Amino acid sequence: MSISSASPSKLDRKQSNDLRNVLVAFDVYEPCKEQEDRVAVLQQLNCLAEQWILDLQNQSESELMVTQHQACCKIVTFGSYRLGVNFRGGDIDALLIAPKQIDRVDFFTSFFDMLQSHPSITDLRAIEEAYVPVMKFKFGTIEIDLLFAQLALPSIPENLTLNDVGLLKDLDFKCVKSLNGCRVAEDILSLVPNHESFRHALMAIKLWAKRKGLYSSIVGFLGGVSWAILMARVCQLYPKAAPATLVQKFFLVFDQWKWPTPVMLRHPEDIPSANLPFPVWDSRNNPSDRAHLMPILTPTFPQQNSTFNVTVSTKNVMAQEFKIGLGVCEDVFSGKADWNSLFEPSDFFHRYKHYIIIQAMGADNKEHLEWVGLVESKVRHLVGNLERFQCIESAHINPTGYSHVDKELYPFTTQWLIGLSIVRPSDSNQPINLDLTEPIQRFVSVVYQAAANNAKVTESMQVKAHHVKKRQLSEYVSPAILKQGRKRSKKSSLSLLDGSNNTLGSSFNDSIKSVNTSSTVVVPVERGEKRLSEVQSHEPAKKPRSDSENSATRDISRDTENVHKNEDARARPDNQCFS
Repeated sequence: MSISSASPSKLDRKQSNDLRNVLVAFDVYEPCKEQEDRVAVLQQLNCLAEQWILDLQNQSESELMVTQHQACCKIVTFGSYRLGVNFRGGDIDALLIAPKQIDRVDFFTSFFDMLQSHPSITDLRAIEEAYVPVMKFKFGTIEIDLLFAQLALPSIPENLTLNDVGLLKDLDFKCVKSLNGCRVAEDILSLVPNHESFRHALMAIKLWAKRKGLYSSIVGFLGGVSWAILMARVCQLYPKAAPATLVQKFFLVFDQWKWPTPVMLRHPEDIPSANLPFPVWDSRNNPSDRAHLMPILTPTFPQQNSTFNVTVSTKNVMAQEFKIGLGVCEDVFSGKADWNSLFEPSDFFHRYKHYIIIQAMGADNKEHLEWVGLVESKVRHLVGNLERFQCIESAHINPTGYSHVDKELYPFTTQWLIGLSIVRPSDSNQPINLDLTEPIQRFVSVVYQAAANNAKVTESMQVKAHHVKKRQLSEYVSPAILKQGRKRSKKSSLSLLDGSNNTLGSSFNDSIKSVNTSSTVVVPVERGEKRLSEVQSHEPAKKPRSDSENSATRDISRDTENVHKNEDARARPDNQCFS
């Protein structure tokens, strides 16, 4: 059920053309030469995979051997590349589909060795312990994330399609998860009414999310599939809208969304399951699913929540940016701003006065690549531990991994930063010491415990975490990076998360007591700071609205009401996806 089937107006078409010109200026569209290079690389990779499987079968005595005239495997793409929204220089998500006589152990041993010996393949690493096991590498200049799935077939037909749920029968859950990347991409494309408008609008939202530091599922924001599902839902609600209108409606819908109501592209009852026993997201019967803060469900069986890593802090940061994005879009359509305003870089380095810096260090580039992935996958645990402090209103993780400013002294170092928004408890009239020693040391322990189970981790790989003030950031991060973004005014922030206005005021004690270990900090918070109750009740000042703004507000209110009516209608009494 849609909210509006209105065709684009002259203004909508003009704004869409302006939006596309801005995207071109940001150089997000890949040139034809790069497109051709991607196709050639995928063809070469497919040939390598076929030769690998034939070599394996020649070494065995299996009765299931296939000949060179049969398709012994198939490489298919998914993610942004399959959806047609990959950025220039972006990676390719791909899946190697093999017959039943080839297993995952073969993939991570003999095929890994074949790729390692190929002269055009570099930066190869296997992440077998990941939620979806993957091999990452560069083929020439193109980065590839390659998954593996084994089907219960003696050979792989050239015309194989993955939308048949019966293919999942007798597969292990790791193979099902690997296959679902491709199946979800195909379902998304089948469920959006206008592919061209969907793609242009999603390209804009992806650029916005990257510029605002919101594009990373591993640290608790949203990944590519989640952003695609959100935009696909907006396309369903406004099936004939132009790309610029879809971008505006995107912010309207999700600024007002009643989380944790899940976002779905189709009702679970409409998803064929063939009565297979795989677990699906079910907040009514699974307590762990009820804890998810921003559920965005995949449209394919077995439907899963693509945002299970979202934390309280990352949810609040995204809510803030949705609200600001909506305001910018209103200004664009009223002629007060242009689309460049939407893509201003994040003010992360100007927003807070206190930061936690996490550093992952290796002895050489190969070690560093292995280590960075493991440390990054654990950062959200530190964010969760920090959120348990009553005085920490937000622990805002920046998903970008930065090199150290002194590359000669720290050549193989990646750094992540967490901005701390700190408030004094409403029932406290005394200064308190905020001791972050325990959560930081617990995080370091979690990393090293995970490393103990990874044979590729060496003693020279280190992780450190410590507190710094804003004025000290230049000792770690390039000044050119620190200049990005600008300090938001009280008017534009519309948020409780602006640390410059709502948390640590000018009376904050500049002294920091630190233990000699880099994972320890004690932060004193003095009287005179904003109290938690004062921050929670903060309301930005409202200026009188013009007649046109009042009209736009009425339109937004009407659309918002229709969105919730639509979602309530989808929540049938037997809907297992609602609490």
